[in-house]
Amino acid sequence: MLSAENAIQPELSSIIDFPTEVSVCAANSYDATSYRSAICISWMRLSFLVNPKGKVPVRVVAKTGVSVFGRSWLAHLLPVLQNDSIEPADFTFEKFYELYHKICPRNDIEELFQLITQGKADSITLEQFINFLNEKQRDPRLNEILYPLYDEKRAAEIICTYEQDEAVRAEKGDLDQSMDRFYVTERLTKDGLIRYLMSDENAPVFLDRLDIYMDMDQPLAHYYINSSHNTYLTGRQFGGKSSVEMYRQVLLAGCRCVELDCWDGKGEDEEPIITHGKAMCTDILFRDVIYALRDTAFVTSDYPVILSFENHCCKAQQYKLAKYCDEVLGDLLIREPLPDSPLDPGVPLPSPNQLKRKILIKNKRLKPEVEKQELELFRQGQFVIEDEEKEDALAPVIPEKKEEVPPEVDPVALAEGDVPVPQIQYTGSTTNVHPWLSSMVNYAQPIKFQGFDVAEQKNIHHNMSSFAETTGLGYLKSQAIEFVNYNKRQMSRIYPRGTRADSSNYMPQVFWNAGCQMVSLNFQTPDLPMQLNQGKFEYNGNCGYLLKPDFMRRVDRSFDPFADAPVDGVIAAQCSVQASGLNYLIKSLVIAGQFLSDKKVGTYVEVDMYGLPTDTIRKEFKTRMVPGNGLNPVYNEEAFLFRKVVLPDLAVLRFGVYDENGRLLGQRILPLDGLQAGYRHISLRTEANFPMSLPMLFCNIDLKIYVPDGFEDFMDALSDPRAFLSAQEKRAQQMKAMGIEETDISTKDLVGGGGSGGDAKKGSKSTKPGAGGGVGGPEEKKVESLRAEKGFQKSARKQQKEVEALRKRQLKERLAVQKQQCAAIEKAIKGKNKSELAGDPGVRKLVAEQTSQWSELVERHRREEWATMKQQLTEQQEILKRLMEVAQAAQMKQLEAKHEREMKDMNTRQAKISVETMKEVANDKTLRTKGEKDRRLREKKQNNTKKFMDERKMAQMKQGKEREKLKQKHDKQAEELQRDLQALIEMYKNEELEYELAPKTEFFA
Repeated sequence: MLSAENAIQPELSSIIDFPTEVSVCAANSYDATSYRSAICISWMRLSFLVNPKGKVPVRVVAKTGVSVFGRSWLAHLLPVLQNDSIEPADFTFEKFYELYHKICPRNDIEELFQLITQGKADSITLEQFINFLNEKQRDPRLNEILYPLYDEKRAAEIICTYEQDEAVRAEKGDLDQSMDRFYVTERLTKDGLIRYLMSDENAPVFLDRLDIYMDMDQPLAHYYINSSHNTYLTGRQFGGKSSVEMYRQVLLAGCRCVELDCWDGKGEDEEPIITHGKAMCTDILFRDVIYALRDTAFVTSDYPVILSFENHCCKAQQYKLAKYCDEVLGDLLIREPLPDSPLDPGVPLPSPNQLKRKILIKNKRLKPEVEKQELELFRQGQFVIEDEEKEDALAPVIPEKKEEVPPEVDPVALAEGDVPVPQIQYTGSTTNVHPWLSSMVNYAQPIKFQGFDVAEQKNIHHNMSSFAETTGLGYLKSQAIEFVNYNKRQMSRIYPRGTRADSSNYMPQVFWNAGCQMVSLNFQTPDLPMQLNQGKFEYNGNCGYLLKPDFMRRVDRSFDPFADAPVDGVIAAQCSVQASGLNYLIKSLVIAGQFLSDKKVGTYVEVDMYGLPTDTIRKEFKTRMVPGNGLNPVYNEEAFLFRKVVLPDLAVLRFGVYDENGRLLGQRILPLDGLQAGYRHISLRTEANFPMSLPMLFCNIDLKIYVPDGFEDFMDALSDPRAFLSAQEKRAQQMKAMGIEETDISTKDLVGGGGSGGDAKKGSKSTKPGAGGGVGGPEEKKVESLRAEKGFQKSARKQQKEVEALRKRQLKERLAVQKQQCAAIEKAIKGKNKSELAGDPGVRKLVAEQTSQWSELVERHRREEWATMKQQLTEQQEILKRLMEVAQAAQMKQLEAKHEREMKDMNTRQAKISVETMKEVANDKTLRTKGEKDRRLREKKQNNTKKFMDERKMAQMKQGKEREKLKQKHDKQAEELQRDLQALIEMYKNEELEYELAPKTEFFA
């Protein structure tokens, strides 16, 4: 909204002698980021408010708040001011600045000054100032190569700029051209330190964030767009007043999407009007609004403006809507799609840079073939508008079926203090659109939402949908990730629910977290949601467009807006704030405040954070009440610590100053990703986000990378590896101090697995076979050890007896045959001459028969023995296999018991850690509120849970490897057993084969 401060534009001749920073700040009050700039603007305002005689009235100065000290202060400081007015030449900025410090002495900075000088001097040396800049004023997260540390040259330049004491300046050394540095005789007094701390160079946010610093060449859907709801209303939604001036105000405030509820006008001219239909609100002419839009659309920002039409007009009056847009807006209106961004599926929307100084119309559009046909008839003068029923904006509301039904509506009211009010029934826009107006719609074509899957399938980027806040909350609750993905491609608009007849606002942060582009608010209500909106869009040149974070734009990234763990690729931050009398320290320490109120009232400061649900902290951090001091209260308590900020890109800090009655005195919204660390002055804004000249806070802000518990040393080692030598290096140095050289130490034959001292002993003990402590686990079972088993020995003895019995039987049979054959021979040769026996045919025949009989007997015996041996080998194989399976099962059971003990010990240890964590948080005296303790406990539980899950995962992986190794060993043992038995079987087969190949004749002597 436009303030009186924006209207103060001094002539060039009147600012020639002004300080440089004053000339810069005069252009735009939004640039008054530093406190010194705000003081300059206050002095300029007083300098311009002269009486008819051209002098500055003293009463004007008194109205700034310094009158609480009386005119004696003015007379003491400016002896020339004995009258009721001041000559402009005497009322210089330096005198006003001196007056400011006389009225409001900076005791809080005096403490900081003593801290820097260690209370031993009345000025700061160059070395002390360099240490202060690097240790206190520099963000420790910055890379030292890209963002070098302060050196003597840079520190000396700062001292030269802000030190005003002539005596000290006379002591300065000259610039040494050969060494390109100042001599170290530079000193900084307390006044110079104050001037530096209050300068633009020490602003609380990076100054480039106030200019357009974001990439403006991304598609429109990749930006947050500053949007207004029912822009024309100056107050309530029900029975409120409409005003054309509201369009000028919101556009000048940086809004880029305004709403126009168009209805049929009455009277003879039947001019279309803008009003909140069927809500008993006054109306304004559509034509007047279009003129106002033309005049103010691109005053604050050159980036595109979106006109969100809620069209209830008949076609005849829609023709007038199109005519006014065409004639009044002229070339500002974008009528046709750009050549590089056709309205085809899959084609991204154009960028803000491509649409600079262009106005887009958001209105329902006809089907392409219908629009083409009717537009051709219209251009030929043959388009006939049939009689249609007009919708009366003043007619009573008839309950209708809702246009959109959320899948699941969250009934939580986001605005506090709502009272029962009549619900406003929103009626949908007409679908009977005039072809000329339809042809003006291109990159913002509203359609009825049919589901995220349907939208993804169609992939039409220029289609967009609007959601009531309750509907949007329902989709967030049930399909949050799908909602984020939808907003990567297409635009969505959120508007307040119908029960907000008092024009209150919902909290926009929850929808920003989902990537919704147009989160429309009631600009006429300066409540907390509106303050967050204006504070957020104040940056990037107040152009009305903010680029969404990378992971909310890329299709290959997934983001859950309710995540409580750091997003991949995003480093979580830690923020601490301390304030002193409107002074803050973001660890979070508020040190002090200045000119908070012109009354003697008690004041206190609240520091809140808004971002992801896990990052949002409200109404927990506030300073003590400083009674009866609204001028320069000093708080200087413990810092407010925002320990873990998961997503700094979406987080903002809000500083709110309240009096003892809870009335807001001033507030400021600062983005966390643009915040500067160190001692900073924060100028305050009014409830409506207008800059306040003198009220400010002095804070000490500490920003760090979030490091989970237990990783602090590791993080320190990564930050400065040289400062953290390894344990081996330290031991080597210690041994060297004892006279032991590096060459005397050998690590060649060391056995791994053990630690030092007693740990090595334990490690060696656990690796013994059968101990179950190593990966090998139970003792390996060999075939020989299985053969020694009792079960196998019993079977072996039985088989041996069977073999011996077989051999006895065979021997008996051979002896019987041998005896029989001998008797037959003796009978055959009885009575015959021995010399004739060799040729006796009968004897020869008998010998041949006996030889054949004996050979058959021996062969049969051998085959019986081989069959028996092979059968016994098969039985042995089954027995050994069974014994091995039993042994392996016992080993596996032993391993599982070991694993179960390990998991049980781990669970016991983890449960003990959880209990100790709860006790630690409960006994932590630094956590002052229940909310802090709950957050700390939740954070520690999350860290413990992650650590425990990692431990379990590692243990399961280790146990799985042990099981797999044991299984492989068992498989190897089974293969060896099979191989040994197969070798014995092959041996018998070879004997049988040799026998088959050898001569078969057998005999006995």
